[in-house]
Amino acid sequence: MLDDLSPPVAIDDARWAAVVARDPNPAMGPFLYAVTTQGVFCRPGCPSRAPLRKNTRFFCDVAAAEAAGFRACKRCDPKGERAGLHAAAIRAACAMIEESETIPSLAALAERAGYARHHFLRLFRDITGVTPRSYAESVRARRLSAALAGGSRVADAVAEAGYGSESRVYEEPGRVLGMTPGAARRGGAGEVIRVALAESALGPLMIGATDAGVCFLGFGEDEAGLRGDVMHRFPQAQILDAPEELAEAMRTVVAFIAEPKAALDLPLDLRGTAFQRQVWEALRRIPLGETRTYSGLAAEMGMPRATRAVARACAQNKVSLAVPCHRVVGVSGDLTGYRWGVERKRALLAGEKAARRG
Repeated sequence: MLDDLSPPVAIDDARWAAVVARDPNPAMGPFLYAVTTQGVFCRPGCPSRAPLRKNTRFFCDVAAAEAAGFRACKRCDPKGERAGLHAAAIRAACAMIEESETIPSLAALAERAGYARHHFLRLFRDITGVTPRSYAESVRARRLSAALAGGSRVADAVAEAGYGSESRVYEEPGRVLGMTPGAARRGGAGEVIRVALAESALGPLMIGATDAGVCFLGFGEDEAGLRGDVMHRFPQAQILDAPEELAEAMRTVVAFIAEPKAALDLPLDLRGTAFQRQVWEALRRIPLGETRTYSGLAAEMGMPRATRAVARACAQNKVSLAVPCHRVVGVSGDLTGYRWGVERKRALLAGEKAARRG
């Protein structure tokens, strides 16, 4: 890392290389560059054509650049003012969707935000990670789930949530709720989840599976806590101990923890929104022994502004290891939070990196 004791020329040379490559190294620390012939200052990743080296000055922050008489570039928005306006407009659009009984049209949402439709659509997708339509569908699904959990009849819950008819929900029940509305109303009654418990190098491990595949794979401190985690979403589901039936899957997982060699190949029953499943599939594509930042993962998915939405989807993953959310770290390299404990995350990453080197 370049520090205050490094020669100023060396620091500026490294910054200039980052400007030309449009790829600032986080280890260098934050900085801005100014173009003397244009009177503007930019982020090092600015899409504008790189200036001549002799016309470039470097600053540590916005205040220093402005004190030297430079103004913010309108393309890369180094002060974040335009980004803030965009975020506020999208928050208002989300609130409009939340408050509407039916799904607002794209034209109405764009007009409310003050943007052309194509520009609004791109902003909404970049910031939230989904289209306005997908966001609205998730709002309806949440309303439906809440109404069913509150004991409303299916027909009433469907109407309250804003669906035109029950057929819309039953056409693709897995996409809307992960189960039929009747099963959701019963709190999972009638759903059978087979479970198995074993000791692993990282402590007690439980696998839960439906007929479709593994729906839960997690660690805990004791069996009671793990069973509670399995039953959290489906409090009325039938939980059956099936150590023999799940023995092969358990051996595969325990062996992976002890000596990771390849991606876990297990049949999975992943239940979530379309965006959540998209994030989970992106997690499964991260190679063994590698990590991504939340922002980097969002960029790989083509949604560079959806970092927070991606982080939330990672946190909602209930199938550890098979959907390796432990391979996502903070931008500084910090391990940040992990559903099953930061120490387990550290151990998993260390084991995978050692296996890759071997």
